[in-house]
Amino acid sequence: MNPLDLIGIYYRPGTLAYRVLTAHSTAVAEAALIVARRVVHLQPDTGFIHEAAMLHDIGIWHVNAPEIGCFGTYPYVCHGWLGAQMLESHGLPAHARVCERHVGVGLSAEDIAAQGLALPVRDMLPHTLEEQIICFADLFFSKTPPPDGSRKDPAAVIASLESWGPEKTARFQHWQQIFGACV
Repeated sequence: MNPLDLIGIYYRPGTLAYRVLTAHSTAVAEAALIVARRVVHLQPDTGFIHEAAMLHDIGIWHVNAPEIGCFGTYPYVCHGWLGAQMLESHGLPAHARVCERHVGVGLSAEDIAAQGLALPVRDMLPHTLEEQIICFADLFFSKTPPPDGSRKDPAAVIASLESWGPEKTARFQHWQQIFGACV
């Protein structure tokens, strides 16, 4: 499966949304593969990691984020859940789980309910090694302003997670211990 073929169904090449999505996804995929090589002893599925990392943000199509060329009606936090629905419709349930579970360091049902997020109230936490690797790698790259390939340093990632609670930074720091301090 070529992820760019699937992306091309929803995004017209050359548009801002396509450029932002593919640049961000490529950076995340490359970083996730670096992490996977560090933990080869855990036997990560690198083919799946590449595909799923390229598709993890496909749901931005549905969100209202004009700064990245997306003019949907949903709030940005919904992009993972909506992307999961898109990938499910293509018969890619494992890829869909990556979409749903990659937002931040993952969202618990308690997070969703307490924050009143426009999401189904259920756990959307990364479980598998591959889901965790992609989620970790994604934290180092932003889509706004349009990506230039630069990476956040771990301190910037931690700073971005602190307002969401100590358990979020703790999860990131735990991943740092397993995957390495930086991608």
